[in-house]
Amino acid sequence: MFESLGVINVWTYLVGLFFIIIAPGPNSIYVLRTGASRGIGPGYRAALGVFVGDALLIFCAYLGVASLIRTTPLLFTLVRYLGAIYLLYLGVRILYDNFVARAQKHNAEPVQGENYFGKALTLSLTNPKAILFYVSFFVQFIDFNYAHTWLSYLVLAGMLEAMSFVYLTLLIFGGTLMARFFQRKIRLAKLGNGLIGLFFMGFAARLATLS
Repeated sequence: MFESLGVINVWTYLVGLFFIIIAPGPNSIYVLRTGASRGIGPGYRAALGVFVGDALLIFCAYLGVASLIRTTPLLFTLVRYLGAIYLLYLGVRILYDNFVARAQKHNAEPVQGENYFGKALTLSLTNPKAILFYVSFFVQFIDFNYAHTWLSYLVLAGMLEAMSFVYLTLLIFGGTLMARFFQRKIRLAKLGNGLIGLFFMGFAARLATLS
């Protein structure tokens, strides 16, 4: 069926996609944290940023932009450091909000007007690991002898977005359940937020040293 649309080895693609999606990354952790700390609606706004970011990267891969970034050391290094700086900023901000700002204001209310979509989108577009994925893994399952490769990209993108939607939905609802559990356990909640902040800083350090 999918061979007629220029897609090859679809089951291998789906298995690889499953393990790539469930691997912890800054996008999924941000969606989980947003769902846990802000609720289902903001969680889905963050997830929408991930979906749009993936779609844009797939489109860039189709146009050859992703390959250009990967094969141009200066551009790739620029994207890598921008991503690392942004992850570091998020990590520091989470730690500050959790341990400093909250200590100064015990009755802190949820941040109003936070751009969950924009933050998740930025995380997606400044993640060189995603660029590597679309260049080295994604294209292995496209038959470039097929006359309409844009349709092949569209099919693979649809599979990725559908699987990502299911996984991020589980994270969002799991996050809200975690939030209810931690509501009465303030110390554990602070510890959890602190660990998330450290995760983001760890992602930043790993990204900065990526070769």
